[in-house]
Amino acid sequence: MPMHVNAYLNFGGNCAEALRYYEEHLGAKLLFSMTFDQAPPGNPTPPDFDPKSIMYAHVSLGDTHIMGNDVAPSHYEPMRSAYVALSVDSIAEAERIYKALSDGGQVFMPIAETFFAFRFAMLRDKFGINWMVLHPRPMQN
Repeated sequence: MPMHVNAYLNFGGNCAEALRYYEEHLGAKLLFSMTFDQAPPGNPTPPDFDPKSIMYAHVSLGDTHIMGNDVAPSHYEPMRSAYVALSVDSIAEAERIYKALSDGGQVFMPIAETFFAFRFAMLRDKFGINWMVLHPRPMQN
């Protein structure tokens, strides 16, 4: 079996909301989701968790998969120093995704043309996840 590399994202109690948002705006498809109260017997909900918090979720996004869950509020921090990079095939799609992900979030680098991309942006969405949005220029050797 070949190796697969996927992102695993932690959320601060809004994993289900974030995944619904990604389904609506990014075309993600929810493949599996389990809340703490749906876990098999012997797996109690941690004391500072809402039982409806996501214990594990798995979505397909583009040609990859992303997994995620809610973490205890006392342990949650927005992403740092890592990004989920989305490469798209048009300026219009890059701008559409940028608009959706930046709504209520924090823009680190506004969407713009660069030497390596027709459009490129860096931001943190309202769910605390860092994204790069990219419509790359063709690579030249």
